[in-house]
Amino acid sequence: MTSQRILDAASDLFAARGYRATSMQAIADRVGITKAALYYHFDSKDEILRRVTLPLLDELERVLAEAESGGGGADEVRWRAIEGYVDVHLRHRSTLTMLVKDMTLLVQAPVADRFRAAIALANELVAGPGGDLAQRVRASQVVAGLADPVVLFRDEPAERLRGLILDGARALLGEPGPPRPRGRARGRNGGRPAALTEEQLTQARSLYADGLAVEEIAARFGVSRATVYRRLEI
Repeated sequence: MTSQRILDAASDLFAARGYRATSMQAIADRVGITKAALYYHFDSKDEILRRVTLPLLDELERVLAEAESGGGGADEVRWRAIEGYVDVHLRHRSTLTMLVKDMTLLVQAPVADRFRAAIALANELVAGPGGDLAQRVRASQVVAGLADPVVLFRDEPAERLRGLILDGARALLGEPGPPRPRGRARGRNGGRPAALTEEQLTQARSLYADGLAVEEIAARFGVSRATVYRRLEI
């Protein structure tokens, strides 16, 4: 549909050039239609912006609402919110990049109002019920750190970036990483093996090239993330 082609083109241009620097004529040229035809589908650039941001906002609100209502303890709610928040932003990298490139968009209603409400709910879910000031501050630090890397490292494979962002959230919250698979060979002191074998290193390189996160590679071979970073020279 022409309307969707317009939205796709506008999203790409807004992310690359910024919303203010992108004209309706530029959008029309990218789609290959006249400016008059563009106005037939959308009354204004503001209307295009609203339509471009709707999928991100709608999905973010839905994911957080599901995290809140999904039951379980505070930790389960917290991690549903954190993982959902990251996944939504990774799926909508282009829109997020557009908004960050032109920060004035984040103070415009209704985009700003909805984002503020979503961030406030995310902060509340991460802090947990009855959190004291220290917990609320830490929660706000975690939430703030979930979206920024998506923009700063937007050319990195999504799955790898996801793992690293979640690692950072765990570190801020002082929580351990995901459990390691059982049954792996262990080092002489009962810890993780100190190094990868050459066969494992070859496999690790292949997994990394396919976009697997470092934490997942480390867990698969029962070594530390530092070992994977060192051996893969990344």
